[in-house]
Amino acid sequence: MTASALWFNMIFYRELALDSFRRFAHEDGMTIWFHEKLDLAALTENGAHCMPGYVGIEFVDYGDDWIKARMPVDDRTKQPYGRLHGGASVVLAETVGSVAAAMTVDPSKFATVGMEINANHIRPVKDGFVFATATSESIGRTTQIWSIRIEDEAGKLVCISRITMAVISTDRA
Repeated sequence: MTASALWFNMIFYRELALDSFRRFAHEDGMTIWFHEKLDLAALTENGAHCMPGYVGIEFVDYGDDWIKARMPVDDRTKQPYGRLHGGASVVLAETVGSVAAAMTVDPSKFATVGMEINANHIRPVKDGFVFATATSESIGRTTQIWSIRIEDEAGKLVCISRITMAVISTDRA
């Protein structure tokens, strides 16, 4: 490894450690978010002109270690048999998990990018909304793992998903 590569790695991991400390050092000592408050309307608007907006995903709530979004079950998200399309569930899960991961790092220094996602489809939904809640399983220096539960309006489990995210320096993103 060259001296410049070693220097880059030292700086990268030092900044990552400082960001991790800042993330957990809020007043209540419990939140995982880089910024103390999340702007749900801004998160929704950020995806308005790409996949999340095309399928109607809206961020609706968050807590110290979770974030929730909803998606309509309509013509955009149904399969030909009138049920929620499994791919639409994965789009919702990846959107919520990716946004959650991004909200835990300093965006001026780090980005989070997807490495792997899986989903198990449990029950069909024919109309209304589905709600996805992402909860962190592991927030490490270089990877994060998030579990996403998708439920119908009655709170019944529709899909369970897990996403693995890489944390990279923004100059490499």
